Amino acid sequence: MPAAHFGDIVSLVFMAIALGMDAFSVSLGMGMQKIRLKRIAIVGAVIGLFHVFMPFLGILLGHFISEQIGGYATLSGGLLLFGIGAQMIFSSFNHVSKRLAQPIGIGLIFFALSVSLDSFSVGLSLGLSEVKTVIALLLFGTASMVLTWTGMVLGKKMHGLFGVYSEILGGSILCGFGLHILFG
Repeated sequence: MPAAHFGDIVSLVFMAIALGMDAFSVSLGMGMQKIRLKRIAIVGAVIGLFHVFMPFLGILLGHFISEQIGGYATLSGGLLLFGIGAQMIFSSFNHVSKRLAQPIGIGLIFFALSVSLDSFSVGLSLGLSEVKTVIALLLFGTASMVLTWTGMVLGKKMHGLFGVYSEILGGSILCGFGLHILFG
């Protein structure tokens, strides 16, 4: 495997972890509720599917936009990633304690959609650049699923100490990738 491809995959792995941090932090709080392991497995799988589907839609739209705006695609993608990361960091300081809905039925769909919206935007920015779509989608889905499971299981065992810090880390990683695209 050439070094350039290895570097792209490593970048995608870090990006997948950054995207999954939102699901991880929310899952910590959700895991503090009395949720059975079977439900935790289902929730993680659904969130993983949403983290495949949403960036796929974003990548498709990004490819279309990329054909239309040409040379501004890289700039747009970098700015978008940086903006998403900054929003994650700033929102981590704005947490208000609230009761989380149970992850069942339509509540699970809304939960999965809410933690995967940022992956749509990242998919959009990746669609503006040349990225290995299948690898990116598999990494995004797998990372978010595993991080959701981890967050819910840890949430059953620990208090919400990690929630804010994981969002700050995820936002910082996305900001770093945005800056790398802009200036690297």
